Amino acid sequence: MGKRTQAVLVLMAVVLAAVVPLAGADSGYRIIVHPGVKGSQIPRATLSSIFLKQAPRWGDGSPVLPVDQSMRSPIRQSFAADVLQRPMVEVQIFWSRRMATGVTPPPVKQSDQEIVAFVAATPGSIGYVSSALPLPESVRQIAIVE
Repeated sequence: MGKRTQAVLVLMAVVLAAVVPLAGADSGYRIIVHPGVKGSQIPRATLSSIFLKQAPRWGDGSPVLPVDQSMRSPIRQSFAADVLQRPMVEVQIFWSRRMATGVTPPPVKQSDQEIVAFVAATPGSIGYVSSALPLPESVRQIAIVE
């Protein structure tokens, strides 16, 4: 991708950020994990590393399997801004570069229900869903800490 294209994408992200309000973690989404994942909280930096596939294992050595919302999801936009601390355009650029080196992004699901089903069925998994979604007992919520 050329520098001009990157500049245009960054400019688009700035304009989009000015138009689309981004909710904070307390109001827009919550983090869910498979019930077998230990712990009740996760540092924001660790969560970011997991979703950027820079932290492949949980503290106990088991594989971590993140799952993302659709790129168009307002929940994902909030998550990217709050946790990854990047607008979606920068996330897209990041993954374009990583995919060129053979690293694949987390799988994407189209709804909160699909995220819950994936996390419930996949040991070591972690995702995020709308804070308004009632959670079934098949997944567990964890808190983000600084």
